[in-house]
Amino acid sequence: MSERRYRAGSNRKQESSAAVMSLAEQTSDSAPLFSSDSEAEGPDERSGAGAEPEAPASGVSAVRARLTVFILCYINLLNYMDRFTVAGVLPEIENFFGIDDGKSGLLQTVFICSYMFLAPCFGYLGDRYNRKYLMSGGILFWSVVTLASSYTPKEHFWALLLTRGLVGVGEASYSTIAPTIIADLYVKEKRTNMLSCFYFAIPVGSGLGYIVCSQVSSAVKNWHWALRVTPGLGGVAVLLLLFVVQEPKRGAVEARAEEQLHRTSWLTDLQALRRNRSFVLSTFGFTAVAFVTGSLALWAPTFLFRAAVFTGEKAPCTEAHCSSSDSLIFGIITCVTGVLGVASGVQVSRQLRTKTARADPLVCAAGLLLSAPFLYLAIVFAQSSTIATYVFIFFGETFLSMNWAIVADILLYVVVPTRRSTAEALQIVISHLLGDAGSPYLIGVVSDSMRRTDSFLWQFRSLQLSLLLCSFVAVVGGAFFLATALFIEEDRNRAENYAPTDDGPIVVPKSGRSTRVPVSSVLI
Repeated sequence: MSERRYRAGSNRKQESSAAVMSLAEQTSDSAPLFSSDSEAEGPDERSGAGAEPEAPASGVSAVRARLTVFILCYINLLNYMDRFTVAGVLPEIENFFGIDDGKSGLLQTVFICSYMFLAPCFGYLGDRYNRKYLMSGGILFWSVVTLASSYTPKEHFWALLLTRGLVGVGEASYSTIAPTIIADLYVKEKRTNMLSCFYFAIPVGSGLGYIVCSQVSSAVKNWHWALRVTPGLGGVAVLLLLFVVQEPKRGAVEARAEEQLHRTSWLTDLQALRRNRSFVLSTFGFTAVAFVTGSLALWAPTFLFRAAVFTGEKAPCTEAHCSSSDSLIFGIITCVTGVLGVASGVQVSRQLRTKTARADPLVCAAGLLLSAPFLYLAIVFAQSSTIATYVFIFFGETFLSMNWAIVADILLYVVVPTRRSTAEALQIVISHLLGDAGSPYLIGVVSDSMRRTDSFLWQFRSLQLSLLLCSFVAVVGGAFFLATALFIEEDRNRAENYAPTDDGPIVVPKSGRSTRVPVSSVLI
């Protein structure tokens, strides 16, 4: 009897083993021939006594991940260098084309508008296709167009507007996608640190844009050469993206074993983001940041130059060249304050997190509210003390820079991985549509409307009065971040515990009323 039981048990084991082998063969046969890392939704599972050491969940080694972040930081720095080359030589451009403040503001506005409207397209593509190829194509196009813009003749100001507008393609392809790659490589504190490095490149790149373009223009006595520096560096960026950067698996570093993330339709993504109060409110807060930084970035060097001309410290523009020292000093201040602001914002937020989970939006609110009075004083003191003006600009820009990395981190932890590129794109659209897409042009138009004569006094005074608007917008932005603090804990927990279902809702009677619930909750 025992021998018969042993034989029966042995037969059952053999049948089970055969079934497992058959299932493995069937799975192997049905696997796709070509697969992409970008389409993976979770970590690979390996088992067995002789298995190799488990690879990182993202599919990217630690060394390659650090190289990827370094390259992304380099490209981000390059993008912002190019964005502010025009601002660094704006007095020369105005003198060359014979344009007023309104048309000068359009140079920044057309760029931001193209960037803003293309961002949703790249956000949609970035959630679904290989991200490094999308970025490579956009940056290559941006480099070519930037180089072409440097050959604009004096009679065709519209051509400069057109080419500066097309430059937005490169930023749209990059800014919506790059933070999501960092999010797929790191989590928690490491992610915050890497995002800090990434957003250090914004103020540093902006400052270098002023410094490099002003010095190149001063050296060759021709502002066109200021636009010919970044295209070559953009070509290097494309090569680094193609041959060094590796596409990480989406959401794998934060996936839970019992869950699988699923992509949903674009309309479903938008509806989910619309209901995410922390995302919506922080986006409006960041819109105020974009308004202020966009206005100052274009107009601050010109404003400081006009103040110096009005007080007699500098001579007006000649036909060939304008003084570039204000762009140089403002660029240095932007670099230093950007590093200090981003670093201090992250550090203060990290210390405050031990006491409250609302630390991030509170730090962003404090940064904006503290920057407002310093920016106001910088604008008011420009006519009486150049040193005081630069001191107030230093503190105002430092506080303004505190929120760059934190706002990006907020978006990444209140939005699920499969919607992050879309969320980045939507935030870009809103913040630029209501922020720096119109603020440079608005400041220029207000300045033109308030100018009574074309004297040096009113060239300075009209721009001074119009720039005062930035301080009031900063206060409004601080209020939005304070409102974000009310919902940040709930929205973060919802994103971390997100568990999608494939079944649609059905109507089930409950206490005399119909209630919509998932199908799986009523099946037995």
